[in-house]
Order: sequence, then C-alpha cells, then structure tokens
Amino acid sequence: MTSTTDLPKDPAPIVACTISRDVQNFDLLIEDMESILGESWGDLGFDEALAFLTQPDAKSLEFVAMAIDVEDEDSLPQLSDIIAAAKGNDVKVVLIAEDVTPAALHQLLRRGANEFVPYPLPEGELAAAVARLRAPAPVATLPQADGKVSGLKPKGEGDGVLIAVQGLSGGCGATTFAVNLAWELATIGKNDHPSVCLIDLGLQFGSVSTFLDLPRREAVLELLSDVDSMDGDSFAQSLVAFEDRLQVLTSPPDILPLDMLAPGDVEKLLNTARDHFDYVVVDMPPTLVQWSETVLMDSQVYFALVELDMRSAQNTLRLKRALQNEDLPFGKLRFVLNRAPKFTDLQGKSRVKRMAESLGISLDVQLPDGGRAVTQACDHGLPLAHHSPKSPLRKEIAKLAVSLHEVGKTDAEAA
Repeated sequence: MTSTTDLPKDPAPIVACTISRDVQNFDLLIEDMESILGESWGDLGFDEALAFLTQPDAKSLEFVAMAIDVEDEDSLPQLSDIIAAAKGNDVKVVLIAEDVTPAALHQLLRRGANEFVPYPLPEGELAAAVARLRAPAPVATLPQADGKVSGLKPKGEGDGVLIAVQGLSGGCGATTFAVNLAWELATIGKNDHPSVCLIDLGLQFGSVSTFLDLPRREAVLELLSDVDSMDGDSFAQSLVAFEDRLQVLTSPPDILPLDMLAPGDVEKLLNTARDHFDYVVVDMPPTLVQWSETVLMDSQVYFALVELDMRSAQNTLRLKRALQNEDLPFGKLRFVLNRAPKFTDLQGKSRVKRMAESLGISLDVQLPDGGRAVTQACDHGLPLAHHSPKSPLRKEIAKLAVSLHEVGKTDAEAA
C-alpha cells in the first residue's frame, strides 16, 4: 500500500507573474518574489504577457510585477498595452524600473500601474508594495488640531484660502517664507487652529521637505502621474504631517519635467486641497510654466518675493511685461521685500522707495534679514518658531499670518 505522503502534491496555484524582457537581469526581483510567494509565481516575456493578460484566465492573478530598464523605453507602447490589459482583467500592476527617464515612468504610471518600486529593490520595499495591494482600501485620515484623528472628508465647498509664494530671483527666500508662513497659520490661536496644507510644486528642486525634515514619498509621484483619478483618499495618503499640525505635499523623490502637470491637473489638485483645508500655501517653482496662470487666477493672495538688488528689479519688470501682454492681473501680486534695510538705515529706506516707484509696485511687506538663524533652522528641518522664536524675521511672518487670518475671518463672516 502506498503511503499518502508519497502521492504527488498539486502544484501551488500561480497568483502572480513577473513580466520583463529577461527576468535574469533582475536577480533581486527573483529573490523577493520567492521570499514573498514561494513557488506561487511565474514569469512572462512582453509578448507572452500581452497574449495571456487578455484572456479570462488572467483574472486568477493577484498582481503582476513589470520590470523594465532603460533598454525597454523603445517598447513603451507595448508596455502601456500590457498595463491596460492587466487593468482590464482587474490585475494589479507593480512597476519596477531601473534607470528609466521620468517621462517614460510618467507615461506608464498614467496607464494605471498601482505601485512603483525602484530597482535595485530597497530592502522589504516589494513586500510592502504587495501588502498594500492586498490590503483593503483604507479610510484616509488626517490629524486634527486637537490631536484627534478623524476621517478626511471634503467640505464640498472649496472655500479654503489659496496663498501662492514665488521668488523672482534665486535665493531670495521664497521657500523659507512659504514654510514659515504655513506654520504660523497652522499654529494661530491656542485652541481653534485652522487646518493648513503646504504644497511644494517645485517638481525639480523643491526643498520644503528638507526645510521640515520630511521624507519624499513615492506616493507623491504616483499622485502627480495620474491626477485625473485622484480623489480625497489618494490625496490624503500622499501627505505627510509635521507635528500633527501642518500637512505637507512634498516634491517627488526624483526630478520631473515641469510640464508633467497640465493646467487642469494643477487646478484639480488645488481644488481638492481647498476642499479639505482652511489654508493652502503653494511654494511655486521660480520658472513660469503653463500652469502658473492657473495658480495666479485661483489664488486669493499671490506673494512675489524680491530683494533690494538689480536682479529682482529687472525680473519684476520682465514679469510685469509678460503678464500685461497676456492681459493677466499683474496687480494681484503682493510684493514682499526680503532682507529689507533696518529701520535706522535711512539710505536703504530711500533705495526701497525709489525701487518701488520705478517699478510701479508697492512694497508693503518688508521682512528683516534673519541672518544665520535662518540657514541653521532650514538645515535642522525646523520652522523659525521652533529654532529661533525671537527672530525678527519670525515675528514679522507671524504678524503677517495673523493679518491674513483676520482678513479671512472677516470675509467669512461677511459671506
């Protein structure tokens, strides 16, 4: 009589597949797949994958891991078709890319890839991505001002105040101003703090995450790659919190082309943020792009930072000419003079007056030079309120935040 232990066992069902030009080029992927799934996975080439994923049998798969490198960029149409075929059979897609250009990555993510993991695979990152795919859809939550956590649900009114900040010359302190203004708004009052979201639209060299010591997350790249399908949940999952008071959408981990976002994408992103927050502060890139007009038209306040130098004066004139030629509201810009002369510097004060008159602008907001404390605070990833609470620069930004908040409350009561 044959023992039951000698009977052949049924092979483990295949629940996932790798898809690549040659899986042997991704040895770390093989190791991770074996670690996660044992023998319950298979491997397909690009042609095989496209043929298989269009069949009903493909619905038995939980996910596919598509591994590509720079040599596969010539096959982007085929890769896009594979992702579309997987999505058509409700098969989730993990995109694993090595040395792929941001433009190619953007195109594939827009086609519907659920997760993105760079190659060489970071320790445990593929397992974490698979766990997210298998987990039920989470209810997005955000910390509230009182420290409690409640579901993130849109107010549906889109009545959050949009404040944009743009520097008109390199190193003029625009990001420092945006970060500290957002923090001062988020901490106004002792009890009823307004909700504030800080968005870094410097897709290439944005440094908000550095100034607040926050991680740059792949979720941001996924969100920006497919804004059309963004909802409140996916937006909330892309945010990171600074001390449970300030919610931040950092710039993505990799440098991306500024035209990756269309004006409609930016408008939807900002409207979603305004649906959820009382104040939305946007740190703009120094370069004008297609969607700069969108932010200008949608914002209630648009701060333009300048310094008392020829660069700022010339760039202000060029910006003024560009906006007026396009019939855009140059008068909407509120100019902020950073590193303004001290009160006792009469010669400096005279230069400020002459600069404003020659440019035809008003320099109502003048910020003092914060000195070394500003650099140190940024390097430590802290707002000035934490690092140097008695800094004259911090005090002026706090006054401005209070002024903005009072105006906002007055407008809300009048409405």
